[in-house]
Amino acid sequence: MRKSDQPITRDSDRMGTVQGHRDGFGFVVPDDGGEDIFLTEREMARVMHGDRVSIRVLGTDRRGRPEGQIVEVLVHANRLVIGRLLNENGVLIVAPEDKRIGHDILIPPRGQGMAKLGQVVSVEIIDYPDSYRQAVGRVVEVLGEIDDPGMEIEIAVRKYGVPHTFSPAALKEAEALPNEVTQDDLKGRVDLRDIPLMTIDGADARDFDDAVYCEPVQYGQIKAWRLIVAIADVAHYVKPGHPLDKDALLRATSVYFPRRVIPMLPEKISNGLCSLNPEVDRLCMVCDAVVDQRGEILAYQFYQGVMHSAQRFTYDTVWEILSNTRGPEAVRFAQFNEQLNHLYQLYKILFAAREKRGAIDFETVETQIISNELGKILRIEPRLRNDAHRLIEECMLTANVCAANFLQKHHHLSLFRVHGEPSVEKVQTLKQVLRTTGLHLTGNEKPHPKDFAKLMKEIKGRPDASTLQMLILRSMQQAIYQPENEGHFGLSYPAYAHFTSPIRRYPDLLVHRSIKAILSKKAYHPHLPEDVPMNLTMPRKGQGRANAAAVKQSQQDAKARAKRAGNTKGSKEGAALAVWAQFGVHCSANERRADEASRDVEAWLKCYYMRDHLGQEYAGTITGVANFGLFVQLE
Repeated sequence: MRKSDQPITRDSDRMGTVQGHRDGFGFVVPDDGGEDIFLTEREMARVMHGDRVSIRVLGTDRRGRPEGQIVEVLVHANRLVIGRLLNENGVLIVAPEDKRIGHDILIPPRGQGMAKLGQVVSVEIIDYPDSYRQAVGRVVEVLGEIDDPGMEIEIAVRKYGVPHTFSPAALKEAEALPNEVTQDDLKGRVDLRDIPLMTIDGADARDFDDAVYCEPVQYGQIKAWRLIVAIADVAHYVKPGHPLDKDALLRATSVYFPRRVIPMLPEKISNGLCSLNPEVDRLCMVCDAVVDQRGEILAYQFYQGVMHSAQRFTYDTVWEILSNTRGPEAVRFAQFNEQLNHLYQLYKILFAAREKRGAIDFETVETQIISNELGKILRIEPRLRNDAHRLIEECMLTANVCAANFLQKHHHLSLFRVHGEPSVEKVQTLKQVLRTTGLHLTGNEKPHPKDFAKLMKEIKGRPDASTLQMLILRSMQQAIYQPENEGHFGLSYPAYAHFTSPIRRYPDLLVHRSIKAILSKKAYHPHLPEDVPMNLTMPRKGQGRANAAAVKQSQQDAKARAKRAGNTKGSKEGAALAVWAQFGVHCSANERRADEASRDVEAWLKCYYMRDHLGQEYAGTITGVANFGLFVQLE
């Protein structure tokens, strides 16, 4: 917009983030968490997806949505754009791969560099678009041809802004770490090296976060089970504010793609020093719990330990042993059969307790893409779950519940994993759809998890079970991270935290630091590094949206609040809570980003695979209808 054409700023103007749509229009997601503000194609011509803007509401559109006018672009979000270099009527342009960016980027004659027509390139924006001119850029990186193996991942990490290279400082710090546990590391730790802890993971896993052990014990007059869950002690090596910590915070999670993982921590740590590999000493944080025959946790303790994994198992191997106690795998691993049987008995108890408390059991079918060494897709098949998967899941849930309880009991700020109850509107919509299928969701306007669990059992075995389950899943809120505990609706827990995966999830690392602080009778107060940009992207709905709005508001009035409150205890506690809240919003946003990037790549690969099967007929179930077509799940 030309300066003379810019509207004069008013107090009623609001700030927010542009959300583009592939059809050309868009929205501004306001910082205050209010309703999204519609932008016409004409308004979108002046901005790009992700831009921070000042917006003025002018009225409502034909659908009753608030409609706005861009007052000012505050921050341009897209310095680099990924797309294909094309020749359009003799003019070079780059068509963005992210269809939320509705602007072709004009490439001047000297801006092409070494790129060839049709190649995927990264373009640096020189001039941003406005009402009178097109975006202009220059090629700064050539990624390759669109059909190159792995190109879908290269595009996705740039499209979603996933950090995929570590800083030199972080790599230098990682290299300086020892390759094995040292004698000094053992001070103040419980020695578990004589206990046959084992890891159970997928066949393609490389970072082993957790190891388990189970044995029957007598707890007073009660026959019970002792469950040890040992988790990699990442916090021992990754120190707050250090380069490794900053890189981990920037990512907040590992991102998993077919054939490739973008780890939260460098490989030296994720696959080496912190991975609970077999036959080597490793430092660990331990949840040592006693569980009774009803699946109730009678006691637990946390401590720092050192362990020596006795065996690395895969889920399939464990399931073969458990389902055929005289089979070849059971004979091969005879020395572990009793231990695995103990774990299986405890799993059955924990699973029965899960059903009793009414946890919702979504049996979603994940797909795995099988490729050859050159990256060519050979087949796409379902990833089947068995009781070995569920066994480990229940052990991890137990440790996570203990962690949440431990944090609450000691009144220590940290991050909880919160899953709110579905909104009244979502419940009403779901009930309307269910009526057409002859099903009913009990529990009035606010169903309990048990009501959903009962419904899940009713749909099991129906031909439309997968479609109905998807509808139920869509009625749920997204789970988020926040310092205030509000329980976990889906798992039907009053308090829940993530403790078991600090190699790949930053919230778990924060929880570890909090637990360590409690054990040493101190307090952990995290600080926000000034040189790490926090992702405060606001979700479209749910508690996460309110949290993001609150964090943005707290940033705006922090100085004023400090001036009013001085250095009182209340102001310090409020400031500490605000910092934890910002960590929660950042980690939740980066989790969503990782999921979106992974889904994008998987969808790309599925389309790429089906391209070679054009003309063939398949049986399938329609799972969704949109204005652009249908979603079909193939049988």
